[in-house]
Amino acid sequence: MIIPTYNNQNTLKRVIDGVLEYTENLLVINDGSTDDTAAILANYPQIHTIHFKENRGKGNALKKGFQEAEKLGFKYAITLDSDGQHYPKDLPKFIEQLQQPHEKPLLIIGSRQMDSPGVPQGNSFGNIFSSWWVYIETGYNLKDTQCGFRLYPLEIVNNIKLFTPKFEFEIEIMVKSAWRGVELKNIPIDVLY
Repeated sequence: MIIPTYNNQNTLKRVIDGVLEYTENLLVINDGSTDDTAAILANYPQIHTIHFKENRGKGNALKKGFQEAEKLGFKYAITLDSDGQHYPKDLPKFIEQLQQPHEKPLLIIGSRQMDSPGVPQGNSFGNIFSSWWVYIETGYNLKDTQCGFRLYPLEIVNNIKLFTPKFEFEIEIMVKSAWRGVELKNIPIDVLY
């Protein structure tokens, strides 16, 4: 499990504690946080942490996490944002999907209910637009392409030349993975706004 984090001191502990109910295999990338993130992480000596001195962007944090996870012997990595919008209780859904028979390597993206009350309209529009763009580039018709709760095939994603350093990284990696024969798939998850 990989959690990239930047200045989410108010939700980070809750997210980590939730993940630790399911797995001890946790890697947190502190992306140059200037709040109490480092102090919070110091309370978890059992998890693997990487600290960037300066903010380098979510894409760079994920790239570093993917490389480290593969070095540790993992074939897949699940990512979860540290802002508390996703529920760690949905983690088993990703494992269950991975264990189902499939012909291609999988990149699984959580699918939030974007039409639910409380979902900001800007988020909904951005998701519709990026889903359309992913469809044009890959042929995969996904309901949610922006969710940070995902499962990645490490051997493939660690061998793709990726250029974007921030949030757009997650779209780039989906498209380039699909171009390399990876199946893109949504699974429904809960979301808290």
